Amino acid sequence: MTVKISHTEVIQRFFKEAAGFSSDNGNPRLKSIILRILQDSARIIEDLDITEDEFWKSVDYLNRLGGRSEAGLLVAGLGIEHFIDLLQDAKDEQAGQTGGTPRTIEGPLYVAGAPVCEGLARMDDGSEEGVAIVMFLEGQVFDLSGQPLAGATVDLWHANTKGTYSFFDQGQSEYNLRRRIITDAQGRYRARSIVPSGYGCDPQGPTQECLDQLGRHGQRPAHVHFFISAPGHRHLTTQINLSGDKYLWDDFAYATRDGLVGEVQFRDDGARGVAGRYAELRFDFQLQQAVAPAAEQRSHRPRALQQV
Repeated sequence: MTVKISHTEVIQRFFKEAAGFSSDNGNPRLKSIILRILQDSARIIEDLDITEDEFWKSVDYLNRLGGRSEAGLLVAGLGIEHFIDLLQDAKDEQAGQTGGTPRTIEGPLYVAGAPVCEGLARMDDGSEEGVAIVMFLEGQVFDLSGQPLAGATVDLWHANTKGTYSFFDQGQSEYNLRRRIITDAQGRYRARSIVPSGYGCDPQGPTQECLDQLGRHGQRPAHVHFFISAPGHRHLTTQINLSGDKYLWDDFAYATRDGLVGEVQFRDDGARGVAGRYAELRFDFQLQQAVAPAAEQRSHRPRALQQV
């Protein structure tokens, strides 16, 4: 029989001391969070009869996870990032803030400072010419009443044909497949890029190690990430997953949602001035009004910044 002591007064006092409640210094919010983590961790250890070997193996796993900078990947793979979106959806519904393009996860691969273009952007550097399929991606940004939003910023990024991202893949040029496009007077954005590939977790990495133990794959469908912002409107973090992909509705990161599937049309008629096969993808966005100035900004999540 498992001995349980986490609820005793002695242990609760001990956890409060460890969380800094005996000191007037420090951050009260963080103290409350750490106390809850200590209490819940103790209950897990007791309720599931965690052995010392299991506990220290978990500590080693966290060290390896951080060493590979895969914590952001794991929280997506375990559905925690998707849960945060679902929780915010529920809060919005309760507050009467509905409508517009659905949010979905950001993922861990954004890089700040991408080049800014007016209306039209060439996203790829040409390094995969002859290998990649050229993709023309375009659409409009609207408010909830259907009025186009001129001067909105469409910040987008995606993988190459190998499923890797510039900055994190040192073999790619700076800001390859990353741009910020300012919409024109009709709220339009247009980009020439390439059809991205989906990707999988590193088979030798700690995220896939965990997924293997859960009996799950670590694959993502082809997708394009977006930050959409406009003055007076709520910032939108979203992505569109491309139709026809094997993993479209089996995304290990749970990012595919109704209303966020991009219907890709492949053509070879030469109408775009491209020899051979090319792809077209149109996707429009609708933004909610911002109820406060802070809602116009994206979260303060730490992100990579290209050193120039």
